[in-house]
Amino acid sequence: MILVGLTGGIGSGKSTVSSLLAERGAVIVDADAIVKELQAPGAPVFVAMVERFGAGIVAEDGTLDRAAVAGIVFNDADALKDLNGIVHPAVNAEIRRRVDAEATGDRVVVLDIPLLAEGAKDGRSRYPVSAVIVVDTPVEVAVERLVRFRGLAEDDARARIGRQATREQRLAMADRVIDNGGDTDALAGQVEQAWAWLQGLPPADPAALSA
Repeated sequence: MILVGLTGGIGSGKSTVSSLLAERGAVIVDADAIVKELQAPGAPVFVAMVERFGAGIVAEDGTLDRAAVAGIVFNDADALKDLNGIVHPAVNAEIRRRVDAEATGDRVVVLDIPLLAEGAKDGRSRYPVSAVIVVDTPVEVAVERLVRFRGLAEDDARARIGRQATREQRLAMADRVIDNGGDTDALAGQVEQAWAWLQGLPPADPAALSA
């Protein structure tokens, strides 16, 4: 198994790159998707969040009201710490389980983690990856995409970008950069080149995976 980290800021197009890698045969371990699964109604993480933050974070249909959660933790460091303490251990355990399930195979496994840079230690991923791919996009391009495609107000888009790691922090940990400031054809060509490059990376160290 070749284990690779994939990251990029909000509006970078990381999810598109992830999908293109999946089309080429990569196994995608999507941290955002795992979070949503673990926060499904009735799941232990969901229950713990409601116990901590109250019934106001539950929408009328019984699902998690993510906007309500964001409103609570946005300006409350203690609340954010509590939220992370509930969610992160469960997410990390599930990521580990999915990676372990592929450990004896020969496929490329991509850890699709938006906040990979935020969790880095000494500029390196805390996961035992062979390489990190960063999807890089100029801030103004990311803002324009968030406004156009997600319907965010410009101020909100800039605020969300500002709460993440900087472009420089992500680029500092990159073994390969995919520039997504252009069109889809240019992006697809870069992903094809990256896919060929991935095949030559060393396999994951089983000892590191079990650490």
